Order: sequence, then C-alpha cells, then structure tokens
Amino acid sequence: MKKMERIAVDLFSGAGGVSCGLEKAGIQVSVAVELWGVAANTYERNFGENKVIRKDIRNVKGKEILKKIGVRKNRLFLLAGCPPCQGFSSQQKNKKGEDDERNLLVFEYFRIIDEIRPVFILMENVPGLKNEKKIFDKLLAMFDEIGYEIRFDVLNAVNYGVPQTRKRLVLHGVRRDVYKKMIAKNIDVEFPKETHCKLGRLNGENLKKWKTVRDTISHYPKIKCGESHEIIPNHTSANLKEINLERIRMIRKYGGSRNSLPQKLQLDCHNNKDGEKKVGYGDVYGIMDWDKPAPTLTGGCLSYSKGRFGHPEQDRAISAREAAALQTFDDNFIFEGNLQDIAQQIGNAVPVDMAAASGNYFIELAKRLHVI
Repeated sequence: MKKMERIAVDLFSGAGGVSCGLEKAGIQVSVAVELWGVAANTYERNFGENKVIRKDIRNVKGKEILKKIGVRKNRLFLLAGCPPCQGFSSQQKNKKGEDDERNLLVFEYFRIIDEIRPVFILMENVPGLKNEKKIFDKLLAMFDEIGYEIRFDVLNAVNYGVPQTRKRLVLHGVRRDVYKKMIAKNIDVEFPKETHCKLGRLNGENLKKWKTVRDTISHYPKIKCGESHEIIPNHTSANLKEINLERIRMIRKYGGSRNSLPQKLQLDCHNNKDGEKKVGYGDVYGIMDWDKPAPTLTGGCLSYSKGRFGHPEQDRAISAREAAALQTFDDNFIFEGNLQDIAQQIGNAVPVDMAAASGNYFIELAKRLHVI
C-alpha cells in the first residue's frame, strides 16, 4: 500500500475530545460532523473555522466528507465516531432499544465508514452498548460483511492517565486488506497498553500511579460559588442556594456523602415515608476526594446536586475549567455557551488522553505496517 497522510475524520465530535486526543497523538483531524450548534462553535473556536459539517449525520454523505478534506475513497487514515450514547446508558430508565432513534445512529456511523472505507476505525460508547444484542451484534456482522476486522473491550480511562474513573466501550477496527498484512507479521488488532494503575505496579510491571483530583485541580485559584475567575477562561462555578451551602459544609465536616447529613438537611426524595434513608444513588451532594480519581463526569458535572461534584475544599461545585481538566482538556481549550451547555459538552466528551492512547496505538501500528 502506498504511504498515506495521517488524516482523520471525527463524527459526532461534540466539543472535540476525540479530536484533541488524536491530534495529541500526531493525527490531523481535517473535519468534524456535529449537529449541536453550541458544541460546533466550541469545536471551531479551538480547531479553526469551517472545520465542522453542521448537519444531521443522516443527511451527510461520505462523498461530501471526502471532497471537503481532499482525500480519495480508501485513502483516509482513520475515521472516529462516538454516536450518542444516552439510549444505551445504564442510567436511562425507559430504554427503547431499537425504537430509540439515538441508538440507531450507530448505523449512520457504519454507513459513513462504508462510503469512505478508511484504513482504521475508532468508536467509543458506554459499556451498555454491547448488551444491546440486536443492535451491537448486527453492527459487528455488518462490519464483517464489508471487510473490517473488529475488536472491542470495556476500558477504564483512569488506566490511561485520566484522573477519573470512567469505563467506556472502545472499538478498534482495521480494513481487512491491511489486516492481512498484520497477520503476515503475526500482529493482531489490540488496544493501548495501560500506563497507570492504583498502586503504580501491576503484574510485576512498573506503571504510573492513578492521577488524582489533587494532581489535577489543586492549583486553580479559589473562587466562590457563582463566581468566574477574571483571567482563567471557563473557571466558573454554579451558584448554590443557602441550604446547599449548609449541606456541603456539613458533608465536608462529617463524611463526604449525603449519608452524613442530619435529618433536617435530607431531601424528601432520599428518604422513605418513615424517614429512613434510602439506599439510592449516594453520590449526589457528594464531595470529591483530593487523593482519589474523580468519579465519572456527566452532563451534570457542574451541579452539586447531580453527583459527587463538590469541590474537595471550597464551598461550591467544581468549576467548568476544573471539570475540563479532569477530562484532560488543556487550559487553553475554551468552551462556548452558558454553564449548562458547557457542562453537557464536558460530560459528553471522550477524555482527551483516552483518545490519545488509541491514536498512539494506530500510529505505531501503521508504522509497523509501513503505511505512513
């Protein structure tokens, strides 16, 4: 195969977590596809104007993408895609399976791949996708039919230098004409080797210790709830009602979770009719531990009432800048929109360093195969 440029396309790009990671690995992301205008604005602010096709993926053709980036079919290095995952999430109460339109967008991802025929493919989603047998097994069979060798596994971002426990389904694929060269060299499709572990040593091998909240956000200047820092972009925290200020102070003093709250500060929805505490989702109103990785960030990551998103020392939820850092975005990456929009962009993003790990894997594989 004639050597090719390290060019990628990012479908369902959101604000650009995957693109940041791929570019960190040395892969040029030439175009993204994203329908949500605020996220597209963020993407273009950080990657350059006219980099986003702002259309519903169902109305985007492979030819349109190839024409925009000036690459012929079969000559794209990598196509990445993170179809919306809410329909597969374990937190989704009323899952509709194949009837949920969001779930069916994985097949639009497949369609674009079939129309472009990239050498490598990358997909990230929630682990629940693999349990949607009618959808996921069908998707794997379709990839097999068009000649792609696929491997998938559930990886934890914390093992790749992300200061956050975040399990995600990661899918790697290689076009079969290239896979045949891999077989000839006794190489299989794999995943990046873990670089971090809890204690710094795993199976006799020295790794780096998990990154913690302290490692990541302790250097940011103090701000109060509802404040924005004058200089640091997105270092803004949501306002808190007085009762929530009382809760966060009490939790910090006595425990770290809402279970330590006295009865008068408990929410009715957290108690049964007899006033006893429900087991429920105990992380809400929780405070992050300085010396552990953060919990999984969600679209509510800037709200103290939606998870363990309280700052370890300050009486507020983490700021947007701190949340972005916990997703391994650089400080020079600026998010557009209001605070709710920004929280959604950050929570939806693939952690930059997790995407970079996959990008580095594909780069090294391509070098071994002499395709770049």
